[in-house]
Amino acid sequence: MTTHSIHTDQIIRLALAEDIGTGDVTTSSVVPGGKTIEGQLKAKEGGIVCGLQVAARVFAMLDDGIRFEAHCNDGDKVEPGQLLAVISGLAQGILTGERVALNFLQRLSGIATKANSYAARVHGTGAVVTDTRKTTPGMRYLEKYAVKTGGASNHRMSLADGILIKDNHIRAAGSIAEAVKLARKHAPRMLKVEVETETLDDVREALAAGADIIMLDNMDIATMTEAVRTIGGKALVEASGNMDQRDIREVALTGVDMISVGALSHSVQALDISLKFMEHPSL
Repeated sequence: MTTHSIHTDQIIRLALAEDIGTGDVTTSSVVPGGKTIEGQLKAKEGGIVCGLQVAARVFAMLDDGIRFEAHCNDGDKVEPGQLLAVISGLAQGILTGERVALNFLQRLSGIATKANSYAARVHGTGAVVTDTRKTTPGMRYLEKYAVKTGGASNHRMSLADGILIKDNHIRAAGSIAEAVKLARKHAPRMLKVEVETETLDDVREALAAGADIIMLDNMDIATMTEAVRTIGGKALVEASGNMDQRDIREVALTGVDMISVGALSHSVQALDISLKFMEHPSL
């Protein structure tokens, strides 16, 4: 996954259109068109930086003469006060793109930082932490990039990427067995079939139906441990359900293969990053 793509440009264009509206009236009123400036992007708190290429692209799409000199890379651990990048060029373009660039950089760095923390908690257990589809509308591509940058893994990018039979699908189909049967009959053969389960009886039914992946939803540790024993390696096992409120390492030690954490993207705290102009730029 790369941040320099047509998809990313589309997201940036929408963000700029939303923020600029019919024009940046403040900047056009108080900053001369030929004024040049130099600014520094700095981390105000520690974390994992992510989105530098996206921020650079914001400025380039406004004015391809703006220079963005990164002093670190996506995925690097940064400390409070650390210089992330130096931006130089015409002040009007830099000021107009400032908020959008920071919004991307702060949010993606926040996600990468959180993903890194969760991945560290399960290190050595054999389990991997994955994200979910609980992403900001329109931002999924970049948010999932941030999750991987932080050291966690991606679940489905879209509904087309895998069969995940959840509780409402089961109710609509009539049973777990019937839902799996219909999925095998109508869905593309190369896709794995995953089934969400809430009880040990559900687990047994999903296993008997031939599910490739069995999701254990909101189970306590004892039930999860028994479910893993029951599955016995015949299917991959995913733990899910309010994982941000639980001891994720304890969950990993039950023997599950994956732990999906919606909080990686749906309730992340942005990393505090600032852009400050030099008081006496040499440009």
